[in-house]
Amino acid sequence: MSEATRAEIAIVACAELFRGDGEVVASPMGLVPAIGARLARMTFEPGLLMTDGEAYLVAGTPGEATTIEGWQPFKKMLDTVVPNGKRHVVMGTNQLDRFGNQNISAIGPHSRPDRQLLGVRGAPGNTVNHRTSYWVPKHSTRVFTSEVDVVSGVGYDRASAGGPAASRYHDLHRVVTNLGVCDFDTPTRSMRLASVHPGVTVDEVVDNTSFELDTSAVTETRLPTDEELRLIRDVLDPDATRDKEVRA
Repeated sequence: MSEATRAEIAIVACAELFRGDGEVVASPMGLVPAIGARLARMTFEPGLLMTDGEAYLVAGTPGEATTIEGWQPFKKMLDTVVPNGKRHVVMGTNQLDRFGNQNISAIGPHSRPDRQLLGVRGAPGNTVNHRTSYWVPKHSTRVFTSEVDVVSGVGYDRASAGGPAASRYHDLHRVVTNLGVCDFDTPTRSMRLASVHPGVTVDEVVDNTSFELDTSAVTETRLPTDEELRLIRDVLDPDATRDKEVRA
């Protein structure tokens, strides 16, 4: 196999988000996380449950006729899956602070925002009810900011302050970007740089982050195996749409 691209490395990092999850509903939002989730299911995490976003659990890969594996309408998702920690969602974010507070709502002062975004959507319920990860196609100080303008997704500091109701299933797992992978495995639950992608330096990540990152134990993100590259290139994304989302 030819050398892996940055997009393919990011896809494998997104697949690794689901390692060890077992039989939970995977809800990857975005192209790279979606390819990553399906790659995980096809290789090391076959128990993952994938939905069509409407009413069914499905098998298959993008571009194929999917096989319906089960019935799961939106009400069932909200009543039985989301509130009980049985889901792992990968969301995007416009701003993210050192404790994982996410903003997808608005930029600027709350009384008069400079830019209206999506609104909080399902971010509060996602972050307090089950495992949540984030995907950031372009790691920059505009995204990794010292303070978010609106809290949409709940970070570790606010979940702790909210008590058991907010923290029981709260589980911010990792943040995958075009430069590396971050987690919150520190005593204060602040963000840590866990790995940099091949060809990326620690300084490059630090320079593109507005707050202090723990860089005490940085490794290098693993490369895809030959089989993973084959699946990405020939089965999951033969049109290489991944390269439009991630560039080195």
